[in-house]
Amino acid sequence: MEDYDLLTGIINFAIYFGISVVFLVIFKSVYGLATPHSEWKLIKEDKNTAAAIGFGGAIIGFATALAGAVSNSGDYIDFAIWGLVALAAQVIAFSIVRFIFMPKITERIENNEVSAGIVLGATNVAVGLINAACMTY
Repeated sequence: MEDYDLLTGIINFAIYFGISVVFLVIFKSVYGLATPHSEWKLIKEDKNTAAAIGFGGAIIGFATALAGAVSNSGDYIDFAIWGLVALAAQVIAFSIVRFIFMPKITERIENNEVSAGIVLGATNVAVGLINAACMTY
């Protein structure tokens, strides 16, 4: 019986992990569409630290929310739904920073203002933590 439990655990791990990786790839694309600046171009080509900090925070925040969803979901479909909720919350967080708190955030990120990247990254991590905490039901 223990071998069966171990095998079931490994299979569940693989499925949840696989779905999570797919969600991370989707998040990268969706978040990139939500930002008017090209995150990857700024990071890869321009070596823009502010963009790396902001986007890194977004990835950490989203992964934290996904971890909360995995921990609290009843099945794969439940997890996928909460993963979509987490994705939407992270994109909304960027929009709130962009349109309310720091209307010039895009320009500041493009200009490699590290302070703007830190605020954006910290906001993304905070939203991810709140997101994960709210997924306990």
